[in-house]
Amino acid sequence: MAAQDLIEVKFRLSDGTDIGPSKYSPAVSVASLKEKILAQWPKDKENGPRTMNDLKLINAGKILENNRTLAESKLPVDLPGGVITMHVVVRPPLSEKNADKVQNDLPKKNMNRCVCSIL
Repeated sequence: MAAQDLIEVKFRLSDGTDIGPSKYSPAVSVASLKEKILAQWPKDKENGPRTMNDLKLINAGKILENNRTLAESKLPVDLPGGVITMHVVVRPPLSEKNADKVQNDLPKKNMNRCVCSIL
């Protein structure tokens, strides 16, 4: 693969710091990028992601899907000498109290309820 086929990407964290820039093949998956972000995540930051599912990559206002490649995500690859900046959002972990509340807020289905319609 020629060097001009590579896409230069940097990842902007919520506090304004960056990871990268690094060059990637257009065939690399978004999931692979998330794994690289996890590996390079600054250790001194609080509330860092635990898994790649805790990360969302946003480019041009779109959330990129894990199973797609950079090429499929329709990134502007023909930027001459340009670096694409992707924003990284970390989903905050749910505390046990909040997880219980979410479970309790789900509507309970009452199987003894009448489903008749009066016309």
